[in-house]
Amino acid sequence: MANKLCKRLILGLIFCCFVSFSQEIIIKDSVPEYQELYIKASKLVDSAKYKEALPILKKALKLKPDFWQAYNKRAFIQIQQKEYKDAEKDLIKSELILPQNFETLKLKGINFYFNNKYKESKGSIDTAITIANEEKIEDAEIYYYQAQLMFKGKSYKTAIGACESAIEFNKKYIEAYVLKGEVRFAMKDYNYAIKELSEGIKLMKPEKIDYNAYKLRAKSKFEIKDFKGAVTDWSIYIDANPNEELALVARAAAKINANDNSGAIVDLDEAIKLNKKNPVSYCYRGVAKGGNKNNTEALKDLDFALKLKFDYAEAYVQRAYIKMASKDKHGACDDLKKAEGLGNELALKLNEQFCK
Repeated sequence: MANKLCKRLILGLIFCCFVSFSQEIIIKDSVPEYQELYIKASKLVDSAKYKEALPILKKALKLKPDFWQAYNKRAFIQIQQKEYKDAEKDLIKSELILPQNFETLKLKGINFYFNNKYKESKGSIDTAITIANEEKIEDAEIYYYQAQLMFKGKSYKTAIGACESAIEFNKKYIEAYVLKGEVRFAMKDYNYAIKELSEGIKLMKPEKIDYNAYKLRAKSKFEIKDFKGAVTDWSIYIDANPNEELALVARAAAKINANDNSGAIVDLDEAIKLNKKNPVSYCYRGVAKGGNKNNTEALKDLDFALKLKFDYAEAYVQRAYIKMASKDKHGACDDLKKAEGLGNELALKLNEQFCK
């Protein structure tokens, strides 16, 4: 009895294994080769291995010439490689096979955007969004590129709305937060810009930081007179971009306003090493030296700034301050008159206050 039961169990196991094996063969055989190649290529694309993916997609298209998804995938690679004309050709082929499909229209819009064809980009993106709404497709990226287009066209409120739609579909969409911050900065809504940029920065991974977000936040903080905060953000940016002259000048300006004149001089010394012909660096260094009561050296820097740029109104005003502090009222008033002649409003007020 036990032997019979054992035999039945063995036969049952063999049958189950056979059925399972047969199903695997059926499932494997039911996936066409071109589809397997597409899946393989897609995995490579997800890992940014574009060169390895391209020949696989080519093989898939050879097996199935009307495989529109493969044309789209190849176009995506070409966009990443800045081969916009080739991408456009593949997207035209895809659209001929399956007209008015969301993915192709989206890629067309992105491709046109990077190729500076903004009118064509808007047409494709608007149509893609219409289809997305009809078919209930939740795609954050399409709204992000709509926001980019609106920002380019200075339609700031529409750009903000598009960014919000992108974030609604993807709460961790760092680029959308940063773009929203850029738009707010352009609108001079500096407090809101700081808020949006801070949200984006908070989501960034240490190995993938967008330092331009810190740069823009530093500028926004400067505008609301948070000079110490601006210095902190500029420092993070400069640590990653140590040879960027204008960043050093901007941090120096924040340091001057935060009463760190010596720190500003260090930054401006570095900026001048990088570019000896920028009058702004000499002007700001003159201001910082004046703040440290080193009037003789301050005047030398301001003189050189005006030698580089004879119509530099701010340098005349700053030199007037130093001359006034040095009890050279006549020289100070002469500089204020020159600055006033260049349209400087502060010079006009100071001239009326001290020189008339």
